[in-house]
Amino acid sequence: MSKKTTTVPHNMVTTTFELQGHQVVRNLGVVRGIVVRSRSVVGTIGASLQTLVGGDISLFTQLCEDTRNDAFERMLVHAAEVGANAVIGARYDATEIMNGVTEVLAYGTAVVVERKTPTT
Repeated sequence: MSKKTTTVPHNMVTTTFELQGHQVVRNLGVVRGIVVRSRSVVGTIGASLQTLVGGDISLFTQLCEDTRNDAFERMLVHAAEVGANAVIGARYDATEIMNGVTEVLAYGTAVVVERKTPTT
């Protein structure tokens, strides 16, 4: 039996410090998702061959996309775990830990928001 993981919906995440149409009613602090990845030998050889012809190195592009996506999803799970329904100020950071091994961090501020009521 698989366990369903609760996450904050993607449309409730923003890089700004306010979510349009909503107001922050509670700040729950910083949340993060961390992924550490290394390049495979096969991927490195394939990417090296792609550098010979120039242009987009699709093997590394896909690795970066997958890693950022995984870090982002982990951040959303962390936000839901602390009771948030949104994340504001979302950012990414990456650090090379050693040759060929990179940490990608997605982080932001977990908040509880409510939809703003229209004023008449």
